[in-house]
Amino acid sequence: MAGKRTFTMIKPDAVENGHIGAILEKITASGFKIVAMKLTQLSKRDAEEFYAVHNERPFFGELVEFMTRGPIVAAILEKENAVSDFRTLIGATNPAEAAEGTIRNLYATSIGENAVHGSDSDENAAIEGAFHFAGREIF
Repeated sequence: MAGKRTFTMIKPDAVENGHIGAILEKITASGFKIVAMKLTQLSKRDAEEFYAVHNERPFFGELVEFMTRGPIVAAILEKENAVSDFRTLIGATNPAEAAEGTIRNLYATSIGENAVHGSDSDENAAIEGAFHFAGREIF
């Protein structure tokens, strides 16, 4: 289903701040169908593996620490042009630069604590979804 699915995580900051419901409402109101979802917590090993692409970057340790500090909501979303449309919906990584009404504009507090993750390609959406969900958990 290339092009029709993307992966997202509601990050620990947004979970801690009570934004799960509002973010999910924004996602579904934008035409996305949730085909898999769970509240879970990443272990240090999980976070290091998930973000391995950033392991040489200076912020890697902070990223792993942040992503393991509390629960996340992992979800696979379905819609035509899912990756592109979701990236538009979440807004720029820096909430100060995120367009008005985007998820990060509304719920993120900083570049590091930016409320949500969204896959950046169809290929990564498939990889990231498979990282978090077994086939029997996807509907």
